[in-house]
Amino acid sequence: MENPLKGKRAVVIGGANIDLCGCPKGELRLRDSNPGIVSMRPGGVARNIAHDLCLMGMDVSLIAAVGGDIFGSVILSGCTALGMDMSMALILPDRRSSTYLYLTDRSGDMFAAVNEMEISAEISPELLTRHIEAINAADAVVIDANLPPESIAYLAECCSAPMYADAVSAAKAARLRPLLPKLRVLKPNAIEAETLTGLNEPELAARELLSLGVERVFISLGADGMTACDSEQSIYVPGKPVKTVNTNGAGDSVIAAIVCAGVLGCSLRETAELAVEAGAVTVSSTETNAPGLSKLFNK
Repeated sequence: MENPLKGKRAVVIGGANIDLCGCPKGELRLRDSNPGIVSMRPGGVARNIAHDLCLMGMDVSLIAAVGGDIFGSVILSGCTALGMDMSMALILPDRRSSTYLYLTDRSGDMFAAVNEMEISAEISPELLTRHIEAINAADAVVIDANLPPESIAYLAECCSAPMYADAVSAAKAARLRPLLPKLRVLKPNAIEAETLTGLNEPELAARELLSLGVERVFISLGADGMTACDSEQSIYVPGKPVKTVNTNGAGDSVIAAIVCAGVLGCSLRETAELAVEAGAVTVSSTETNAPGLSKLFNK
């Protein structure tokens, strides 16, 4: 059966970086050297979402900023190899590419991280203006909160395509406030939703976000599943019992599934179930972008 997403196009705008991960073989000991595995791979919220959308079957363009260093070359070549359109990416030869350095415990759950993402500030309104026709022609536009506030404000005013947003972190979620009335979907986790609303109960936070103009809200609860709301209903979808291997990229696969389901016109429950399944596929894989995601919409 042909993938129903064939010919559907998404533009993803936000952070792209190199992920450097250290995973100990035993119990993580602080202030000590831990034997384990160190890996390097392309990452970043927007880039991960774009990668997962490619796996799921969409045509994808990525608007991101990368430096002229070896990390930038790895990011660009990896995206191109996936068939991703990188013609709108900003390449800055004299700048360092974004880097995300993180440690996990031996189960694969993140313990601590440091990120260097200043180059994302170069995704300016001027850059977006040059590509606004292509952005508005997409079936879905996906942004992450790594974008500078002025660029988010520009998209709130000038983007006419259906917009989906990932809050990224509690520290950056507030940047999305000007965009809320224009969003088809917002995907925060419970902490990010509380940051935006002041409410620590997921369903109440989701309802508050709807009152601010968002059409659909999907609050990720990690292993516990998802709360989802629109103007007609609130639902809860429990998490799937899987062995966690690596949590990095799970949230990115969740919003990628939400975008694909939205493009196909899926119901709120169908969308939430697909999102939870995507997260389960990702955490049970050693890869940040789990190859198994290619089967999600191609059954």
